[in-house]
Amino acid sequence: MKHRIADIIIPDSKLATEATELLREHGTELLYNHSLRVFIFAALRGEREKMKYDPELLYISAIFHDLGLVPPYSSPDERFEVDGANAARTFLQQHGIPEQTADIAWDAIALHTTPGITKWKKPEVALLANGVKLDVVGVGYEELSREQREEIVAAFPRPNFKQEIVRAFFDGISHKPFTCYGNIKADVCERLLPGYKRPNFVEMIENSPWAE
Repeated sequence: MKHRIADIIIPDSKLATEATELLREHGTELLYNHSLRVFIFAALRGEREKMKYDPELLYISAIFHDLGLVPPYSSPDERFEVDGANAARTFLQQHGIPEQTADIAWDAIALHTTPGITKWKKPEVALLANGVKLDVVGVGYEELSREQREEIVAAFPRPNFKQEIVRAFFDGISHKPFTCYGNIKADVCERLLPGYKRPNFVEMIENSPWAE
């Protein structure tokens, strides 16, 4: 791996390297390339806005942010974001990282698909969400130059990404669609899971056991 892409240095500390090896071992080429692009996009946003953030912590958060989609990190009953967040926090604490710092990574990963919250949290939390939004749905695409986009994609390609990332989401959550209630991954189940009906909050109120 080149250590500098689009003027962003890819962390290569012992901690970062071990995290990358976990993603390589348990993830897929799709998730690896996606996670590295997310980090670079997030870091570029941080540099543009002159934000004070920890590049290594942001990198670890990016590496773990989708690991909850795959074994051995995927649980039978938690949101995949929470599975990834729990794995990252455990990893960091096992390497002697203070709990307060590990909790920032937890927030970044657990909240990366929750709109409207992350911008009010720590810089690493906000930046990770921005990086994910840029790579998955193109929010902030025009903020990058054509040269930056081409260099990043050349290093970490996105062949058939639009279709493959949706399939990766589905494969990681289809065994527990109930965890999608109230979040955007319900859209994935609605598109791909036969018979899936998105829970409706108003119907839940109406069907409550309370008389009124």
